Order: sequence, then structure tokens, then C-alpha cells
Amino acid sequence: MSFSMNFTIEADLKRRLIRSKIYGIWKKETATEYHEEFKKVVQPLLGDRWAKIVNLGNWKPSYPEMIEVIGDHIRWCHDNKAVFSIFVVDNPVTTNQLKKMIEKSGYADACPIFQTLTEAENLLKQNGF
Repeated sequence: MSFSMNFTIEADLKRRLIRSKIYGIWKKETATEYHEEFKKVVQPLLGDRWAKIVNLGNWKPSYPEMIEVIGDHIRWCHDNKAVFSIFVVDNPVTTNQLKKMIEKSGYADACPIFQTLTEAENLLKQNGF
């Protein structure tokens, strides 16, 4: 598990699933730190299919420069065999910013957005995670 004041990242090796919780307002540096920590935590799952679920319930609208960094992060995940990048968010303002990041990634079809954790977990279970 990895954590900072702005995020936690946890690997469930049995389910081949990464869980992240995001907090506060992010700058480009925060997004870069998240990506570097994420790559360390996901290491045992690389080489096979895996998924991630990101809880954005405590995330606030952030600086625009982080959009490209997270778009690149999402692309990196799917280029490294992530099947899904699932996002849970219920704030319309942060949802709009999230959609911009997903669009930057080029993997919109693999990035569903849900309003509840239950909906996200159902999709994971239906797909073997």
C-alpha cells in the first residue's frame, strides 16, 4: 500500500485489482507523484490482465495542468494490460474534469464512470475481478 495526503493506492493481488482513493486539489506535481507510486504498487500485476478502481469521492476540481499527466497515466495503465480504469465520482464538476483526462488517454471505452462503489464492484465481478 502507498499513501500520501492526496492519495492511497492498494493492490489486491488475488483479484488482480488496484484500488485508489484520491483526496483534495491536485497540481501537476501531485499527479506525477501518484503515477510514480502507482507504478510501484502495480508491479506484481504487470504481464497479465488487471483492473483499477479509483474512488474520487473526496477529490476536488484541480489545476488544469494535471489533466495531461493523468491522461498519460491512464494510457500507461492500458498499455500495460489494464482491462478497466473504473472511476467512482458523484460531483458533476469533478466528473467533467475526469472526462477530459479520460479523453486525453485514448482509452475512453475502458474507463467507465459510476456514481456508487456498488455499481463499480458489480462491473468488476461480472468481468472476473
